[in-house]
Formats: sequence, C-alpha cells, structure tokens
Amino acid sequence: MRNLNFSENEFYHVYNRGVDKRSIFIKNVDVDRFFECMQILNRETSIGSIRDLPKHPLSGKEESKLVKFIAYCLNPNHFHFILEQVAERGIERFMHKLGMGHSKYINAKYKRSGALFQGSFKATHIDSNEYLLHASAYVNLNNRVHGYRHGVSGTFVRSSWLEYTGRTEREFCDKSIILEQFKSRGRYKKFAERTLQDIVDRKILMLELDNDPLSKPSFDRGSYKR
Repeated sequence: MRNLNFSENEFYHVYNRGVDKRSIFIKNVDVDRFFECMQILNRETSIGSIRDLPKHPLSGKEESKLVKFIAYCLNPNHFHFILEQVAERGIERFMHKLGMGHSKYINAKYKRSGALFQGSFKATHIDSNEYLLHASAYVNLNNRVHGYRHGVSGTFVRSSWLEYTGRTEREFCDKSIILEQFKSRGRYKKFAERTLQDIVDRKILMLELDNDPLSKPSFDRGSYKR
C-alpha cells in the first residue's frame, strides 16, 4: 500500500489503526487533541514538543500547508483521511508529525509504552474523479460502517460529514472539489448514503486497513445521477 511516490496536487486515501486494533483515543479530549494536531501540525515549520500545542492558537499568521484535507473520519481505533499533497513530501512529513505526536501524547498521559499505531500509515492513490467521489462518501460516513454514531457516549467519533451536510459552521476541509459537482448539499447527501449502502452491501470494505477496498477491481465506480 505504501509503494507510492506521492505527488503534489494529487489525492490520496490515507488511513491507519491502533496496534492489535486497540483504541487510539481513550477519552473525548484525546479526539479533540488529535483534531487540533491535524490543524496545527499541517505546516512547514516545526512547533517543537506536543506539549507546546496550547501555545499555538489556531488563529493567527497563515503558514504554508503540507496537505489539504478533503475529508476525514476519526473512529475509536482507526482513522481515514482524504488528502491532497500541496508541498514536497507533504503527506509523509505531516503524517510523521501527527503519528509521532499523538503516540507520545497518549503514552505520556496514560503511562503506557510501545507502539500506538499498527506500523506506518497506509495510503492509496485516488486516480479518478469517480474514485474521489466514492472515497469521499466512504470516509465521511466511515463510522457507520462500524456502527459508531456521532454524539453517542463512549464512541469518540468525529468526521467531516457535518461539514458536507451543512450542519456545522466549521470550515476545516476543502470541500469544493466534491460539492461543486452536485446541485446541492442534499444531492450529495443522497449520493453519499446510497454509495455507502452499496459498498456495505457488496461487502468489499470489511478488510479496510489491510487492503484498500476502494481499489478492488470489483468496486463499481460508475456514476450516479447528480
């Protein structure tokens, strides 16, 4: 999965999970911290220790980014991103900072040791527009694949779905490349939910994180009426 040469202005499905499928978030505050890291660590410059994060507010001087987020989903024991690389080796540099920072934070906070993630992050190249659209549906709604629900105690779920459906004022992801292909957010919502159901029905995504299911030859990348 990582035999890739990442290129600028190309899109990638990036994902990883906890070692032995263990949780990578213990409390809701850990999800909040990880999301904050997704924003603050996405820069050319280094901020030093993870403990310095509170000293670096999200507002302020705009810095050159390493990647653009198109979509994301944070589940209790794994995550999915759709990223566009916008700087040289941007994905590798960003994911290294994010993975190392979160691992050190969790180990220090909960007095544990050893690896948090199951090896290096996995990634596949999104090589067509239809693939990008279907991948956005899968990532935005990935928590549903595993039965996790937003706002349910103990699930620690956060995704860009609320952004795409207009139910939050947060503007973290660059959604235009997806939403501009639909007449309305409602049309995209119907497309995404139908696409996810089709994917689950085909049972081609249950081996996620071991093999990128969207890259399987049996995946129907045919277009839907938008």
